[in-house]
Amino acid sequence: MWSESSVRESAARVVPVAVPTEKVSPMSGFLKVEQLAKAYQADKPVFADVSFAIDQGEFVCIIGHSGCGKTTILNVLAGLDTASSGNAFMDGREISGPSLERGVVFQSHALMPWLTVRQNIAFAVKSRWPDWGKAAVNTQVEKYVALVGLSQAIDKKPSQLSGGMKQRVGIARAFSISPKMLLLDEPFGALDALTRGTIQDELMSIVRETQQTVFMITHDVDEAILLADRILLMSNGSETPTGYVPGGMAEVVINPLPRSRTRAQLHHLDGYYDLRNHIVDFLVSRAKAH
Repeated sequence: MWSESSVRESAARVVPVAVPTEKVSPMSGFLKVEQLAKAYQADKPVFADVSFAIDQGEFVCIIGHSGCGKTTILNVLAGLDTASSGNAFMDGREISGPSLERGVVFQSHALMPWLTVRQNIAFAVKSRWPDWGKAAVNTQVEKYVALVGLSQAIDKKPSQLSGGMKQRVGIARAFSISPKMLLLDEPFGALDALTRGTIQDELMSIVRETQQTVFMITHDVDEAILLADRILLMSNGSETPTGYVPGGMAEVVINPLPRSRTRAQLHHLDGYYDLRNHIVDFLVSRAKAH
């Protein structure tokens, strides 16, 4: 049986250490985040010294209380925001702005309401491959619409779709441009439990088929355990007797459960409750939520 102490031991081996920038050794990984910090108020950074790496084909979730900086980190990786200090690299190049090499799915589906499902996804495909003809674009669109189970709704507009269906379109659109990395900001947060579970299964299936690299924000511990190979735990900034301490990366927990796990079997797997209790204990006792 895999114990909570073994989680801590595994985490301890991979928790980034906050050391001066000049002493940081080169990190391996397809995505590299080095000494990232964000401050809206100079003397009280939201987070500081955040460093981690993600390998190609790896699924990583990040968990922490509101205000710890999770979405800011994702936006930096998407090229939609800049850090106060530190760097982020993908595939050997520094991230300096938005790119079609990174697909982003937010909690809000962000579909263009005047376009059909087909047209929404085609718009992204044509942006990615402007030289493609209509037939090639349509083939790509139909492939990913089918993967999320929406072929019957391909010519409907967003107003004719449920919330879960809209999120599926957003996921299909992100995958359709064959991004090198997928960034997900709580994409299922507004959905009911049943719909959420169904789309989780679909996402897992597509990720396994495409070997997609994924960085995902979630507040759902079970969702992280189901989907992620590793789970990053972030702490919030807080006032202490010795002064303000910025938030940061508190632990990196390796998920030891079989990668072939499913929602139905998750609660029956050895090690599941130890892992879940460890993460919940962190959120309740050690994350220093505001």
